[in-house]
Amino acid sequence: MRKRERLSVVAVEAVGPYVLLRVERGRLDPGVPGQFFMLEAPGRVLPRPMSLCLAPPAELAFLFDPVGPGTRALAEVEPGDALHVFGPLGNGFSLDVARPLLVGGGIGVAPLPYLSAALGEPRALLGFRTEWHAEAAALVPNAEVVIDPVLVTEALEPGRDVLACGPEPMLEAVGDLCPGAQLAWEAPMACGYGGCYGCVVDVDGRRARLCVEGPVLVAA
Repeated sequence: MRKRERLSVVAVEAVGPYVLLRVERGRLDPGVPGQFFMLEAPGRVLPRPMSLCLAPPAELAFLFDPVGPGTRALAEVEPGDALHVFGPLGNGFSLDVARPLLVGGGIGVAPLPYLSAALGEPRALLGFRTEWHAEAAALVPNAEVVIDPVLVTEALEPGRDVLACGPEPMLEAVGDLCPGAQLAWEAPMACGYGGCYGCVVDVDGRRARLCVEGPVLVAA
């Protein structure tokens, strides 16, 4: 059940160019891997959607790339600061899979550590632009890493249940190669519960509000 709480920041850690933000869990449920939370940075009007990366006891941890004003504001918080956190929201991954293979690209690795733990740490294929970005692979057990110009799609195996998150071109390629793959899409969001229609995307010819129909959609 989604809730909104004001939670204390536990730690802010650098993971390559990314930031791992740890907050107290409070009474929030971590939800299903692939669901997301809305985090309100101090001084920012709109919250930012974040996939849950890790759910250690009494904490929620979020991995993100501080590239815009909202995410940079979140990266600048300090332990002891308080954030409003709302969630869990959206539809996550189905864990009813026989031969899971996790696939991630760039900051799309964010939901995979939590997903990996839920599935018993299956094999993962992760692609990054540079070795610096690839430092995030340490968060995902049993990961095979490729660096541009090599693509993760070159190492996909037939007959596996693919669960993927990454940039749109990667997800489109994975969906073409692996019908039935579970793909976690990303889009800007203002509310997180379907009211603003800011996260509508066209996936496989269908219009979907990622915050309520997604963010995880099954490739046609």
